[in-house]
Amino acid sequence: MAGAYDDRDGKIWLDGQMVDWRSAKVHVLTHALHYASSVFEGERAYNGKIFLSRQHSERLHFSAGELDFKIPFSVDEIEAAKQEVLKVNGFTDAYVRAVAWRGAGEDMGVASARNPVRLAIAAWEWGNYYGDAKYQGAKLDISKWKRPSPETIPVHAKAAGLYMICTISKHAAEAKGCSDALFMDYRGYVAEATGANIFFVKDGEVHTPKPDCFLNGLTRQTVIQMLKEKGIAVHERHIMPEEMEGFEQCWLTGTAAEVTPVGQIGDYRFEVGALTRDIAESYEALVRS
Repeated sequence: MAGAYDDRDGKIWLDGQMVDWRSAKVHVLTHALHYASSVFEGERAYNGKIFLSRQHSERLHFSAGELDFKIPFSVDEIEAAKQEVLKVNGFTDAYVRAVAWRGAGEDMGVASARNPVRLAIAAWEWGNYYGDAKYQGAKLDISKWKRPSPETIPVHAKAAGLYMICTISKHAAEAKGCSDALFMDYRGYVAEATGANIFFVKDGEVHTPKPDCFLNGLTRQTVIQMLKEKGIAVHERHIMPEEMEGFEQCWLTGTAAEVTPVGQIGDYRFEVGALTRDIAESYEALVRS
């Protein structure tokens, strides 16, 4: 079994070159460590091919722009680097993490225009994000934290700072025997889980929260397209928490989560039904096609 993430064999791509895994380090006065000036992507490779690879690289650039910095490598260069990381580490099925951040430099206050922007790409083998929940249905807590208003933070960036409440919410959920937590948004509508979007089924139709204050995930977009191609009605709308009582099925989507059925959220229970299983199987087939 692999050890701690800073103590492994292999190579990591860092600022344009391959370095030994254990040598991929940053200084403690790195700006991103203090001020969350960091963006990232989580991607999965299946049979040696990264699913939606270019869209992930393009979103990394978009997220950096939302945080007012420019990545010093083009999308094409990032694409080539990701393939090199998979090849040099001998991976065909793997999780790929690209992360860009403001590094250590002349600035150590809030402003950091003079600091270099750095980029790293790593990959590792990673199984089901929710373990057995992939087949049995995950159990979710309801977080006490809420997804913030678009007026308070760049909600459409995949930025490190947005995950602060995800970590503490997931810790609280795990302490209760749950595998994740569901957020409401600042208005009280159902939003998303800590690292995945959410879908519900009622009377053969699908309902999913409108992503107007959280990330419109690439897996989410893929699954919506799959549902439409199957002729299933999809309603992207604001969903009140009490509506969960009337939904029959539920699943999560995300690059790490893939399509994971949900069996329970708080006191609300759902069946791992035929549509949920069909979408999970169809997604698995698509990413390996």
